[in-house]
Amino acid sequence: MSFLAEKCTFTVLTKEVIDQSADFDCGHSDLNDFFRNDCIDYSNQLLGKTYCFLLDEDPTQIICAFTVANDSIKTNILPNSRKKRVIKKIPHVKHFNSYPAVLIGRLGVNEAYKCQGVGRQLMDFIKSWFIDPFNKTGCRFVVVDSYNEKQPVRYYQKNDFDFIFSTEEQEREALRPKSEEPLTTRLMYFDLIILSADIS
Repeated sequence: MSFLAEKCTFTVLTKEVIDQSADFDCGHSDLNDFFRNDCIDYSNQLLGKTYCFLLDEDPTQIICAFTVANDSIKTNILPNSRKKRVIKKIPHVKHFNSYPAVLIGRLGVNEAYKCQGVGRQLMDFIKSWFIDPFNKTGCRFVVVDSYNEKQPVRYYQKNDFDFIFSTEEQEREALRPKSEEPLTTRLMYFDLIILSADIS
């Protein structure tokens, strides 16, 4: 069993949880600010739902948190080679221009619990959530708009995510054609059918 499963409690990150918790620091000021100040408003506006794991022996400690929302991968905006890569495991008769996905809008692990496998456990938990037979909606992919920084990108790659666009130039041309600014984020994806096949 994992640390999150054995030593922590999974819950919605509500205002009450935030008010009763010690400051959550995942080492990224933008993420810290979101979890502390913005996630409740996102939930109230039905834009995303935020969850967390609390330490059983000290429930004021948020071990990790994440926000999920509905999304899709729109393959009609992808270069042909990338489109083929993304949908290679989808039967030809099921080819569409858009495929259902869940977006990880924010994800952070408490600085005090990094490098202990918590990040991988959290990602395994999220993935397993959306292949559960009782999941209420179809969801083929997990997608993330990762910070375009070495550590976040490496984290998602270690958890078997791939870039939706093969290069930053491709991504900028497709999504921000008038911008010359470097990309601050990169779109990445994971195909849940890999795990679904494992449990069939």
